[in-house]
Amino acid sequence: MNGKSKPLDIPKDLPNVIVTGEAMDKELTATVPSALAGSATGMGYTNDCVTLLTMAQYIRNLGYRAYATMNDSALAVPLAVQAGLGEVGRHSLLITPEYGARLRLGKIFTDMPLVHDAPKSFGVKKFCDICNRCARDCPPKAISFAAPSEKTFNRSNLKGVVKWSTDAEKCFKFWTNQNTDCSICIRVCPYNRDYSKWINRAWQKLARGRFRKFALWLDDKFTPRGRTKSGSWWQKK
Repeated sequence: MNGKSKPLDIPKDLPNVIVTGEAMDKELTATVPSALAGSATGMGYTNDCVTLLTMAQYIRNLGYRAYATMNDSALAVPLAVQAGLGEVGRHSLLITPEYGARLRLGKIFTDMPLVHDAPKSFGVKKFCDICNRCARDCPPKAISFAAPSEKTFNRSNLKGVVKWSTDAEKCFKFWTNQNTDCSICIRVCPYNRDYSKWINRAWQKLARGRFRKFALWLDDKFTPRGRTKSGSWWQKK
């Protein structure tokens, strides 16, 4: 390894990007950190890959160019924000109104004419300003308690962007030391909910407005955020 990146085989004249997202299973995510929870990540990427390849081939069949990619071409979270899928949380992950941060992202670069979406806000920034749950519960302390800034921790961070940045190298070192995935920040995030239930949709309405402190109190009081043992998950099946 010489530490040099390889050029991407993606033409530079493709003006549009389609961003896709596949939700990870909530019950599996509740077991993080565990090898079992890794299957939620794996299935998320697998399903997203099938969607990307299918869509890309369809676009090609229409006569346009399309390049399906995942984490190897461009930063997915900023593109997802521009596409109006959600907002960035304190843990630097995308938070969406439908799935919280339980989303695996993919991208299709194309020259097919498209109507562009725009960023949307549903109160995540103001809620994360008062909620330090992910920073508090991160074992390697890779998530900052500070306000968004240009501060970088190491070469794994973007320079010159005002945002919440995590110390990715601390995070990944923790992953490798335990030999399995870690998504504790996703598990403990108050936005990590099943929004098919009306009570969670009502909670989100509180979280996006002036009652966000009350919404945080409700989550602390009534929503279990502790780790579910893998054996308990199997017993339910």
